[in-house]
Amino acid sequence: MVQHTPAPRPDAWRAVARCVGASARMLARRQVHQPRRNVGRVVRFGDGTEARVYRETVAATPASDPCFLAVAFRLRWVRGRRGHALFRAESLLNTPLFVGFPGFVSKLWLAHDDHGVYRGLYEWDGAERAEHYARSLWRVLELVCEPGSIDYRVVPGVRRDEALARLPQETTGTAASDDRWWWVVAA
Repeated sequence: MVQHTPAPRPDAWRAVARCVGASARMLARRQVHQPRRNVGRVVRFGDGTEARVYRETVAATPASDPCFLAVAFRLRWVRGRRGHALFRAESLLNTPLFVGFPGFVSKLWLAHDDHGVYRGLYEWDGAERAEHYARSLWRVLELVCEPGSIDYRVVPGVRRDEALARLPQETTGTAASDDRWWWVVAA
């Protein structure tokens, strides 16, 4: 199993602050869009879970060095149908916490699965940028997530839509059975 670690807190919070500023500029210039073509799509994963896309966010800049990023977490205090519905509505306000990170291309927001796990499936321009974002995001998520529930995977050279369309072995090689929460098997 891959063990990831968060960025050092000072570095992560500086990166998030820069991101918020860049996000404000992008939003003012209308460089961020929310298409609906994937909303409602069900994505199945290698661990047997599935989740429905409830939002999509896309930046105006395509990737020249694409990579697929999957992030997962379980919220600490959100329970029940109403709690999850409120979180999904509120989550729109989190957009400035990621679209301004260098390299952001797109995100599919997935509702919680049967285990309460939320996922974000991203396309990023550059694997190192995706890694930097995921390690910085960790510091934001740890404020509201169950300890030990935050995880991510970066797959260089793969666009998000390719990861959703490829067979698992084409995207990932082999993965241990306990490490398939991010492994798309059907979409």
